[in-house]
Amino acid sequence: MRLLIKSVLILMLIFTSTLILIKFSGILTVSDIKEVFEVLKSQPSYILGFLIVFLLLVDLFIAVPTMTVIILAGYFLGFELAFLYTFFGLLLASFTGYFLSRKYGLKILNRLTSDQEQIEQMKDLFNKHGILVLILSRAVPMLPEISACLAGTCSMSIKRFFIAWSLGTIPYLSVIAYAGSISDLENPIPAIYGAIGITISFWFLWMIFLKANKIKLKNQKI
Repeated sequence: MRLLIKSVLILMLIFTSTLILIKFSGILTVSDIKEVFEVLKSQPSYILGFLIVFLLLVDLFIAVPTMTVIILAGYFLGFELAFLYTFFGLLLASFTGYFLSRKYGLKILNRLTSDQEQIEQMKDLFNKHGILVLILSRAVPMLPEISACLAGTCSMSIKRFFIAWSLGTIPYLSVIAYAGSISDLENPIPAIYGAIGITISFWFLWMIFLKANKIKLKNQKI
């Protein structure tokens, strides 16, 4: 458990540092993204689609406002195309994190600890609860990227990873993209309600998950 928490904290520190860097450097802001989308809206839709995929992919390495990108995709492309491009972008980012971690994750863990028993315990723990973590990860910023990296590091099967990722991502993506598609710059209320609604829903499920596992841990101690 300690090694898993330590790994999560390290990954969180890495992602947070990129968020702070981007935030205070002003390299990429929401206004910048909106302006680029406005410029490209008169171009063929695939050009804007490729940009959306690119933004969601680089979110694995630098902080990009994912929800804003999805909402804008819905607004500028409509629900169907927005869902297609954002799904592919999120999938590409998650699987990149998964495969990079599957290749290099254990090497990093071996630097954090030389106790192979701890490493095996961490892998068993994540493979036991990782499905639900992946499904509910959209409730918390940075958690989708962190959970994808942990899935790769802990050698979760590709099939289980994809199923869990899809169960969490598709509902989230559908609501946000649709909310963006029925909104406009003068009336952003549907997008706001969609963002708030899906976030609260995932947070509620996340709290249930944490409470249930807390009760199990107490019972195990008893």
